[in-house]
Amino acid sequence: MTKIPALCAATLFLLQAPFAAAETPLEQRIDAALAPMFKPDWPGATVIVTRDGKPVFRKAYGLADLPAKTAMQPDMQLRMGSISKQFTAVGILQLAEQGKLSLQDDVRKHLPDFPDKGRVVTLEHLLHHTSGIPNYTELKAMRNLPKENVAIQQVYGMFRDEALEFAPGEQHKYSNSGYFLLGMVIEKVSGMPYHDYVAKNIFEPLGMRDTAHEGNERSAKRRIKGYRLAGKEIVPVADIDVKIAYAAGGLVTTVDDMARWDAAVSGGKLLQAATWRQAFTACSLPQGAPCHYGYGWNIGTLAGHRMVHHGGSIPGFTAQALRLPDDKVFVAVLTNGNGGAVNTPVIAYKTAAIAIGQPFPDYKPLALAPQALDAFVGTYVGAGQTRRVVRREGDRLTLQRDGRDAAPIMAYGPDSFYMEGSLARLEFQRDAEGAVRSLLVRQPGVDETALRQ
Repeated sequence: MTKIPALCAATLFLLQAPFAAAETPLEQRIDAALAPMFKPDWPGATVIVTRDGKPVFRKAYGLADLPAKTAMQPDMQLRMGSISKQFTAVGILQLAEQGKLSLQDDVRKHLPDFPDKGRVVTLEHLLHHTSGIPNYTELKAMRNLPKENVAIQQVYGMFRDEALEFAPGEQHKYSNSGYFLLGMVIEKVSGMPYHDYVAKNIFEPLGMRDTAHEGNERSAKRRIKGYRLAGKEIVPVADIDVKIAYAAGGLVTTVDDMARWDAAVSGGKLLQAATWRQAFTACSLPQGAPCHYGYGWNIGTLAGHRMVHHGGSIPGFTAQALRLPDDKVFVAVLTNGNGGAVNTPVIAYKTAAIAIGQPFPDYKPLALAPQALDAFVGTYVGAGQTRRVVRREGDRLTLQRDGRDAAPIMAYGPDSFYMEGSLARLEFQRDAEGAVRSLLVRQPGVDETALRQ
């Protein structure tokens, strides 16, 4: 072995030392980004990051119980909301592999009392949110449901007779009703209550002891209380009967169990490889209309990396889980606050971006002259006829998307803007003459181009 002279060795050490000192450990980088996002007396979150199936970050922030000042702990159990849909989807796919149903089956084959809508609604339509069945959580009848002792048939009866909003397979529109029906199909085909089916066929085989349909937990853990932001005040949410959410959003879990779930999915457990590929393939719509949903997962990108992901929101709780398959990185965030109490998607996406070494930049506002701002004022229409209206208010611009409040947008470049509390970047695009013709919205998940009207 060649011996390095002492002087050379010392020089080599001096050259390497600054670079070693500059490499902050991943845990510290994530914690430095997340900690400022939580107020000391507000609801909190549990966060886990795994790489290649092994935890590389696991921490809790904020409070689990505000009046008692109880700190959130990483192993606490919380509601996951619509992340439940991926478990319902896997239940359906298991039964399909067993030959007990086909994804092309008319839903009425398994639920014969579901009214004939004049068009065939298949199980695959339900999985893809392309059925046209109205979303029951947006119906006025939701207000009339009791807060407790709700029967599955009561919720079913609330939307079963509603007319289709569009022909099945023609459009993609998120609908909890589809996954509610899929839960009923699982019960009918398997002969088991939904909560028993997912426990015995998914949770127990994977060692997910703390995951269950709420009210049917198998461990001593019980979910913590949930809160919401009302104006500028944090208030506890009134409890609901989780049977209202059922197979569309009624599960509780921990981040540790979510890591076990991702390890199983990444490892190809529970389903055949071809079925998993199908689950992570986005649906197809006529005329090449955009669809970015598979079977219980959104299909998109984060900083140019492939991503499968889903969020959840249910009174008092929000959640986000995402996987970057090429990077073998998984992130789960469970929170006990909704209505703006905790910015769960931003927490998850920021964490994932740091984990793959591509953190989101911190933009600094750039002052533009009023006449320069006027060039961007207008209405921009994107996929699904979503409208975004840009207005000038004095020396700033605001952007208002359909169904949302107007929010200020700040320039960080001549044609580039950002919003506080959001990871979206807005890039206005000009034609050859310099006139603004479109708006490119770059955001985690899917980029979208909206044309100026």
